[in-house]
Amino acid sequence: MDLFPADATLQPIPIEDGELAFLPQLPLTLPNAEVLRRLLDDIAWREETIYLFGKPRKQPRLSAWYGEASYTYSGRTFHPLPFTPLLQDIRRAAEAATGKRFNSVLLNCYRNERDSMGFHSDDEPELGPEPAIASITFGATRTFILKHKKQPATVKLDLTDGSLLLMAGTLQQHWRHGINKESKPRGLRINLTFRLIR
Repeated sequence: MDLFPADATLQPIPIEDGELAFLPQLPLTLPNAEVLRRLLDDIAWREETIYLFGKPRKQPRLSAWYGEASYTYSGRTFHPLPFTPLLQDIRRAAEAATGKRFNSVLLNCYRNERDSMGFHSDDEPELGPEPAIASITFGATRTFILKHKKQPATVKLDLTDGSLLLMAGTLQQHWRHGINKESKPRGLRINLTFRLIR
């Protein structure tokens, strides 16, 4: 029996130049706290080095790449580990909630308020021109910020424990997104971004 109602539906978030939708709780058979604990314990977390403007830099978070396809971003190619049973379950729930298909997932572990994600667009060629990306959060709430590339427009969304945010359409062409460092204490947060590598 599911702990959360399976009939929960994505709610569109009005935004120009793209598509956004939010689901407060992804229907799962495990409590969010148990999912968070298993992800923390079972995922092969790494502190990756990426290249920005030609210089190596440690990412301010832990990350991992799982799924069926390799992925290249920030000057590096990441080869996947196979989906774990838990990741398969979360993927199936994300596909059922969004009506989209996913074959890979990038996981990021934000250990505290000092961990962050720089502003970027998920616009790599292997994602296609209008990728659908399902961002699922477990643990502490963090503020997700979108900034339009050509207009002075900013959108801020609190991504809460168990929530799913779907980014789709032309969003990646027109917006950058990220998560800032914060001054107030924040607990552990694990984020999964499911995507289809073509």
